[in-house]
Amino acid sequence: MTGFKKKITEPTRELEVRKEVDVLVIGGGPSGIIAAQAAAEDGLKVTLVESRSFVGGNMTIGLPILGFLGQKGNQIIRGLPQKFIDRLKRVDAASEHRPCPLHMSLTLVEPEAVKAVALEMLIESGVDVLFYAFCADVVMEGDELKGVIVESKAGREVILAKVVIDCSGDADVAFRAGVPCEYGNEDGGVQPPTLMFCLGGVDTEKLRLSIAEEPRTYLTDFIPAEYFGQNNQFIVVGLRSLIKKAEDEGLSLPVERTILITGLRKGEIWVNMTRVNGVNGTNPESLSYGEVAGRKQIQDIQKYLISYVPGFENAYFLKTAPFLGIRETRRIVGQYVMTSDDVLNCAYFDDAIAVASYPLDIHHPEGGGCTLTWCGDCYDIPYRSLIPQHVKNLIMAGRCISTTHEAMSAIRVMAPCMAMGEAAGRAAKMAIKKGVPVAEIDVKELQSELRAKGAYLREFKEIKL
Repeated sequence: MTGFKKKITEPTRELEVRKEVDVLVIGGGPSGIIAAQAAAEDGLKVTLVESRSFVGGNMTIGLPILGFLGQKGNQIIRGLPQKFIDRLKRVDAASEHRPCPLHMSLTLVEPEAVKAVALEMLIESGVDVLFYAFCADVVMEGDELKGVIVESKAGREVILAKVVIDCSGDADVAFRAGVPCEYGNEDGGVQPPTLMFCLGGVDTEKLRLSIAEEPRTYLTDFIPAEYFGQNNQFIVVGLRSLIKKAEDEGLSLPVERTILITGLRKGEIWVNMTRVNGVNGTNPESLSYGEVAGRKQIQDIQKYLISYVPGFENAYFLKTAPFLGIRETRRIVGQYVMTSDDVLNCAYFDDAIAVASYPLDIHHPEGGGCTLTWCGDCYDIPYRSLIPQHVKNLIMAGRCISTTHEAMSAIRVMAPCMAMGEAAGRAAKMAIKKGVPVAEIDVKELQSELRAKGAYLREFKEIKL
């Protein structure tokens, strides 16, 4: 029967309190690992809960980190995120921040090294990491969040905390705590996910020089041919005519553009070309469909690359990313909702806690297209967008902060998410030490600490009125 779901009543039961901590971070992706380190810096008791067997989130699926540099080439993400990159560089697992005409900047990272280095840094910081556990529910007293119920093979347990930082990407804690949330655009459509995969044996020099020397044949989106003549680690976005030729000859491809990212290892290329429209990243059935469809799409994409794109003639399949790359799910409605106007007008906020420069980058919920719009410089992310309505002791970081669908497409990339994580971690620490809710901390004091620890915030004199 349509719309009918059979229900049962779960027996009431007492739950064991696994631990009590100062700060609980839910989610071990780019924002979560930085938030936990920042919160633990002065000796507070911090636990990070991650549902997978590793930390790093989207840094582990073959994507470059976007957004360390601004549209004018200046570095705008510093502080703890930069320290993480520096640590990766020590083991040859990260590149320099490379300017990119399309994405502002690319920072290539080695996925497996990210898992190891991030975990090492968390442990060194004194953070207790709990893997294989999900946020299942919350513990509320009135409007105060007292802790999170986690579910694992051990059953349901409680972790009590003075402050919870929601770095789940999906607003899991906020949603369960009753914070107002939005999903997708005005029609409920979300940006589709991608299942990344990696090919080996690619002649990246042949690919690079083909584009550099024959720009009319291998047109790229917004990226001039000279870029490929100057960079042997790069991203390719375009080659639309090759895709059309392959489709005319019988291949089925889900996107309009070829998107390729060189790996740090010789001959490796990560492919960002699967696209599964209509996937709800908060629904396991929908996610399962996305995984199945994504793997099926890889077959024709691999055939296309080997048969049509220079340098792939001897390529072979290496690996698939460990999970779908989700671009969008829930967003909270916080004390302030960032808009596309804030991004495009290079907005300045008195309560800025991070600076970003990545463009509006909307992968259309339907079809295979994408729209990018640049602001020409940088814009602030306000502290109020990290603070939810109606719930105390909770702070957000990452793509589920308070924005519109359009603004989220700009702040969702990893470098700004890491900067938000640092701000959230330091804010949580400050709230506990001052004995005030996170919504009532002195943001000027938070800004001073961020600057003192190396983060970049714009001075008012930098803003053209």
